Amino acid sequence: MRKMSKKDSINNLHDLNVKMIGLKVEYKIQEVKLKDDVKTYVSQFTPGNLIRKYATPSAFLKVDDKLNISSKLMSMVLPMLMNSTVFRGSGFLTKTLVGLATSKVGKTLDAEHLSAIFNSIKGLFGGKKKKAKEGEFIDYGIPPDSETF
Repeated sequence: MRKMSKKDSINNLHDLNVKMIGLKVEYKIQEVKLKDDVKTYVSQFTPGNLIRKYATPSAFLKVDDKLNISSKLMSMVLPMLMNSTVFRGSGFLTKTLVGLATSKVGKTLDAEHLSAIFNSIKGLFGGKKKKAKEGEFIDYGIPPDSETF
């Protein structure tokens, strides 16, 4: 709010009416600015904006540095998977140690590590494609002396 200065002093009814109208105009301007700011602030939290902001694959799997969904999931699933497959016939102590170790490993894994591991395993089993070197002749099955129309 503004403080009244010497020039804002009110001496008669006309000055009072002018001052009241000026204050009403200033109030309306502030009201419009406040409504615009509130609309801008609220629009940040609409479902469309939230989806656009957090629905990317990396943002979904790693919402925050402390909340990493894929690593939490891996720290719970990996010990169960290892104990039910590889260490099926092992004793209680071995399963406990495996569970602790794999839960620690699972916490360090996130979506980027998992996709890198998947791509490396896929690269091992996938056939390597031969790329033609520059200047090397590629045989398309068409004799070189054939006529083209």
